Amino acid sequence: MEYSNLIIEIQNNILFVTINRPTALNALNKVTMSEINHLFSDFVTNYPNVTGVIITGAGEKSFIAGADIKEFIGLDANQGIELAQFGHDTFNLIENLTIPVVAAVNGFALGGGCELAMACHMRVASEKAKFGQPEVNLGLIPGYGGTQRLVQYIGKTKALELMMTAEIISAQVALELGLVNYVVPAGMEIEKSIELIETISKKGPIAIASIIKTVNAFFDKNKNGFLEEVTNFGALTKTADFIEGATAFAEKKNGYF
Repeated sequence: MEYSNLIIEIQNNILFVTINRPTALNALNKVTMSEINHLFSDFVTNYPNVTGVIITGAGEKSFIAGADIKEFIGLDANQGIELAQFGHDTFNLIENLTIPVVAAVNGFALGGGCELAMACHMRVASEKAKFGQPEVNLGLIPGYGGTQRLVQYIGKTKALELMMTAEIISAQVALELGLVNYVVPAGMEIEKSIELIETISKKGPIAIASIIKTVNAFFDKNKNGFLEEVTNFGALTKTADFIEGATAFAEKKNGYF
């Protein structure tokens, strides 16, 4: 499918998604959110050979500078709920994708942009990147999962501070807080993201999918993460990947890590 605000490219089995609204600092309007939702709704069927996804923003200034606030004006409470729920549903598709999704953050990741980055499994930030949830400046709160995921990544105390003060933090501070995995020189974020996905793609794909599902279960109030781990571990012992890998490992190293 052709998208208006997304550029989709596949190179070496990696899908590159570029949010392409540079004149609006790649702000997430309704069209862009709908296109992201469409892309990830039936992803495995449409892209069966892809081993990872990298999401970035067009231009050098902004990853995603937030949601398109003009579209929020005039909403009633029910419309606001629908808007936020669609954001949750869309970003949950990214978080639950069973191949690695890396946000290559090349600039401002604010509001909905920070929320999208947090929905990805990993984040590689340019040294010029900035992060924040400044919604209180508009009399709002984060609506696309930010109040929950930011706490997961950096803890309640600091998350409350950042959201209540609307502070914009540097990539280095984001690294120190545990919000991003790596900070790299400007222009190198895609290269590092590719490196991560290529490393992961050499591992057993069923095990990688199970890691994502099991870790996500920790944050799902309807699941027991420990039980998920036990169940998924057991299921993996029957896979060809495990049998082949374990046999080769045992022959090389006498069966010990």
